[in-house]
Amino acid sequence: MNDASGITRRNVLSALALAAGGTLAGGLPRQARAAEAWPTKPLRIIVPFAPGGGADGSARVLAEVLAPQLGQAVVVENKPGAGSAIGVAAAAQSRDGHTLLMGSNSMVINPVLNPKLSYDVARDFDAIGMVSRQPLVLVVPADSKAMSVGDLIAQARAQPGRLSAGNSGTGTLAHLTAELFSLETGTSLVSVPYKGESALMPDLISGLVSMGFLNLPSVIIHIRSGRLRALAVSSPQPVPELANVPTFRSLKLQSLEVEGWATLVAPKGTIPNEGLARLEKLLAGALQSDVVKKRFDALSLETFTSGREATAEYLKAEGNRWSQVVKTRGIRLES
Repeated sequence: MNDASGITRRNVLSALALAAGGTLAGGLPRQARAAEAWPTKPLRIIVPFAPGGGADGSARVLAEVLAPQLGQAVVVENKPGAGSAIGVAAAAQSRDGHTLLMGSNSMVINPVLNPKLSYDVARDFDAIGMVSRQPLVLVVPADSKAMSVGDLIAQARAQPGRLSAGNSGTGTLAHLTAELFSLETGTSLVSVPYKGESALMPDLISGLVSMGFLNLPSVIIHIRSGRLRALAVSSPQPVPELANVPTFRSLKLQSLEVEGWATLVAPKGTIPNEGLARLEKLLAGALQSDVVKKRFDALSLETFTSGREATAEYLKAEGNRWSQVVKTRGIRLES
């Protein structure tokens, strides 16, 4: 009903709502509407590696599961190169508000190895949650005389600088874990870097390389065929695929508990807090679902659920851990 000035009841109610600043159309608080509004277009998850591997597999499973819940397509974009530094830097520089990064151990290791990198994990990314993890396996050639970790340590101590540890590149998790092994066991090993695990495998199987810390999915077939011998796994508990292989914890070498992990993060300040909270909740729900657990299991991955704050602390702790190894061992990237 109109009064003399032409002001309607609807005008009055709208004005009151806007003045209060608490609600918008539909009676929803501003923050709730903002959370529901994001995302407004398709998302992309940058994977800083070539297709294949734990981070890539994790991203593709989650993209498929999260897309219908977010109401937008989720596309995985591989940006490999420079040990993941190219893809991580590209994600850090993205300001479109719809870019995520599936990071891994290398995102916290690379800045320690190369202070000139343009990104800093704590400064440039908002944590959303951890995603997956998988152990490393200490393996030796089938004809190695080392039948146990104790045998391997004894051999290395008796022949300083004679045993070689192959890895997928200087500064990789496999390399730093071997360096950590040397620190913790008082041994001296020769690091032999390769351009990836596939390049390393023939020399490891033939015995040209003495040992290696490799990702479970890449070595399980060679262990089962008898071409490689598994001496220990880096997970806190035995893995089903290698139930009879001891853990480093059971061997009183807890410091060698190392995980190859994947985490979901966003460029700092590009996604509203309500959007980050929504992603955190959806990610946790996905990782607890039987569908994702089954898909991860097929990739030899374990789901790794962790909230935003805990994830940020975990990434900081991992950076500090490997920084100590790099500095103590005097590791430098090859020029």
